[in-house]
Amino acid sequence: MRVVLKVRKRGVLILPKPIRVALGVEEGDELLAEVVGGKLVMMPLRPRVVDLDPEVVERVLREEGSAEEGRYSRLIRDAAGARHGGAR
Repeated sequence: MRVVLKVRKRGVLILPKPIRVALGVEEGDELLAEVVGGKLVMMPLRPRVVDLDPEVVERVLREEGSAEEGRYSRLIRDAAGARHGGAR
């Protein structure tokens, strides 16, 4: 589908309804615009929806939390050792 758009005051472009319908965009939606090879390319900006198993997410978060606690413990231990003349 090709249409001619007119640049209005302050660079405003109005997308005709057939284009909005074809792209599935509505008022308030965001479009990603970029210049590619001297052409303006616009596409709907939509978040990626990823289906994750809640149990997997819970396990990963638990593992990351444990790893983070270990890093903090080592930092505290190393800092305490440095204050006491490097002895650990």
